[in-house]
Amino acid sequence: MLADKDRIFTNVYGFQPWNLDAALKRGDWDDTKGLMARGQDAIIEEIKASGLRGRGGAGFPTGMKWSFMPKESKDGRPNFLVINADESEPGSCKDREIIRHDPHKLIEGALIAGFAMRARAAYIYIRGEFIREAETLFAAVAEAYDKGLLGKNAAKSGYDFDVFVHRGAGAYICGEETAMLESLEGKKGQPRLKPPFPAGAGLYGCPTTVNNVESIAVVPTILRRGAAWFKGFGNEGNAGTKLFQLSGHVNTPCVVEESMSIPFRELIEKHGGGIRGGWDNLLAVIPGGSSVPLVPAAQIMDAPMDFDGLKALGSGLGTAAVIVMDKSTDIVRAISRISYFYKHESCGQCTPCREGTGWMWRVMERLREGDADISEIDMLHEVTKQVEGHTICALGDAAAWPIQGLIRHFRPEIERRIAEKNGGYLAPMMEAAE
Repeated sequence: MLADKDRIFTNVYGFQPWNLDAALKRGDWDDTKGLMARGQDAIIEEIKASGLRGRGGAGFPTGMKWSFMPKESKDGRPNFLVINADESEPGSCKDREIIRHDPHKLIEGALIAGFAMRARAAYIYIRGEFIREAETLFAAVAEAYDKGLLGKNAAKSGYDFDVFVHRGAGAYICGEETAMLESLEGKKGQPRLKPPFPAGAGLYGCPTTVNNVESIAVVPTILRRGAAWFKGFGNEGNAGTKLFQLSGHVNTPCVVEESMSIPFRELIEKHGGGIRGGWDNLLAVIPGGSSVPLVPAAQIMDAPMDFDGLKALGSGLGTAAVIVMDKSTDIVRAISRISYFYKHESCGQCTPCREGTGWMWRVMERLREGDADISEIDMLHEVTKQVEGHTICALGDAAAWPIQGLIRHFRPEIERRIAEKNGGYLAPMMEAAE
């Protein structure tokens, strides 16, 4: 269990004020000038050494991502940092807590990360529905400007740096980095083809890095305490502390900072108050937000909650939004509802996603009712494979994976519904096939 002295986010529950005075007492903005004086390349190397992987879902090494940015402009184009605060993944609610209660960690992180990547400015793209969070962030940025921590000679470092807060309009697809860049530019939020990658041509055609809120907010603490300290948590290749979000059928849902690789059972016992109705009542868990495949109870009980441990189970850590489902859950209905979400949020640019998400949801609804043929289970699985990996962005994958997980682990439940609807027979077509 993570000791209080090792927590990065010491105000995640908002017991103290969010403002600058309170943030200074918590250790934010402590000799930021000195951290920046280490030099741009040294900061990037320290983040590489820490083993920090992106906290937005994909888990790409953060320091490596920063190193892709050009060190000098050959044609006068500035570099930009874009911070993804769109947090629209169902089950995920960590970034909003950082912004609501600890915004100065994010703003100081933006300055240091932006400096390391030689960025002219940072744009924080915040989800449209986060109204109070956006108000707090606007106010916190204004405080930082008033105290000389941003703008000309930011934090007396000799570096000029601006931070802009941009409110989205409530589209899940704008959480995808290139759709976010399109939206920032005032265009329709649709993903771009890659290449070119944002590090070469991103916001306004300039070199850009897009990072998640949590990835940026932990940077100042890593630099103050050292890469070795951060790397001391978690299994090999899964370093650091992480904000986990526990929801669903746990006794005490919460957002909690814990060490990476903490076993699932320990995480739920220590912070979630155990499973509603006891551990024997656990059915399945979606470990990383709605886009990752579910994991049945027996498999996840002792699994390490990190990128590699959950990948080995055919799922993923994602944003660490842990959705717990007990045996009262209609599992087919739950996955069908997720299918509806992805149908609704598809931008419609790619044919497999535009047509496939609606088709998959309609079949899922019939399977929920048992009003289908047994052969349609395999047909649905085949269609998910036609959608997965055949779209510009990962929304097609996100729509396919929950269904694949359901069929992989709960096929007997789907077949039972079909049999019941057909008076005990699995389906007429099955008999014909024989």
